[in-house]
Amino acid sequence: MLHMSAETESPLLSELERPAARALNARGQGQAFLVCEHASRFIPNSLNGLGLSDEAARSHAAWDIGALELSVELMGALDAPLVHSRVSRLVYDCNRPPSAPDAVPAKSERFEVPGNVDLTHAHRTSRVAEVYEPFRDLLSRTLDARPTPSVMITIHSFTPIYRGQPRTVELGILHDSDDRAAQLLLEAAQGSGLDTALNEPYSATDGVTHTLREHALKRGLPNVMIEVRNDLINSPEGVNRISGLLAPMLAQVVDQLTALEKTGEAPT
Repeated sequence: MLHMSAETESPLLSELERPAARALNARGQGQAFLVCEHASRFIPNSLNGLGLSDEAARSHAAWDIGALELSVELMGALDAPLVHSRVSRLVYDCNRPPSAPDAVPAKSERFEVPGNVDLTHAHRTSRVAEVYEPFRDLLSRTLDARPTPSVMITIHSFTPIYRGQPRTVELGILHDSDDRAAQLLLEAAQGSGLDTALNEPYSATDGVTHTLREHALKRGLPNVMIEVRNDLINSPEGVNRISGLLAPMLAQVVDQLTALEKTGEAPT
């Protein structure tokens, strides 16, 4: 049996498996604020592995490979707070609202997710209550505790091949309705040696900017979503290299946005 029984009040995550989300360096003095929604491939024991094969459970379908490690290095370089999920996006995708059908996907690219098929309302509600809401609430509390406004930066990774098609982009810079940080980062990335593109390999039309909308846009905070091709950050050496490239670019963008916020100007 793959699903937690709707007839019981058994928790999705045990006491030993909690918390569903964690804040690191919450009192960091930098103006950047980092978020990693797909940091973990952990599946609670109550879900019996969601019926996944070992290949699927370890694949990019379950998490953003290298994203947490990159986030932690950037956290140190920028002295930024970092909020990250500790549960696989196949249990609940914290970058999706509860209303989104793909918040609990029954299939992720190549892999079926048997434990997410024909979920009852009670099963789905337990995923929202025990995974999404703790992440959302921790992110909100950590943001609201900041003494000054921050620049929100969400960190993701993507596969080199998707549905059989190679991806040449190495660094994707995504935005929603506020493109201030994205445009500045795109400019800063010139000369980095990374194949960089705006709103690739995804864009807001793919429903990937929920965190930006829910937490940054509502607060009027500059924000950007970063996508790094995961073959570049699937080793400690790769993470260190990409962090070394990204950290000074992000520091420059944060400094520019902080200065612009003080003057009330918009970037050109």
